[in-house]
Amino acid sequence: MQHVVIVIHLMLVLALIGLVLLQRSEGGGLGIGGGGGFMTSRGTTNALTRATAIVAGCFFVTSLVLSVLATSDRRPASILGGQTQQAPATPGSLPALGGGSGGILDTLKQSTNPPEAPAPAGPQVPRSQ
Repeated sequence: MQHVVIVIHLMLVLALIGLVLLQRSEGGGLGIGGGGGFMTSRGTTNALTRATAIVAGCFFVTSLVLSVLATSDRRPASILGGQTQQAPATPGSLPALGGGSGGILDTLKQSTNPPEAPAPAGPQVPRSQ
């Protein structure tokens, strides 16, 4: 289903680019335009404008459909979901990932940080040595 919508979306992209390039530049944005062009009558200009609006609307709809299709397969999952491997039980080894307390970070924090002194009561002036 998603592949079909992508193909339709790409065809709409090409049609939209073609329709925009066929239209006459009325403001002379690039300094081009003005005189006789490929389609100069007012009726064809209105038809191109209407066709551009319809193709742009279809492009918008297919963009929304593609975003809905892309998110329909997603399920919220944990990064560590489904990992239940245990490390070998050897003395001094680190515990396996995924537990609540006693994880690798807790063990490293305890082994590298000695118990800290109480925090000072307020700001202190640095002293020279």
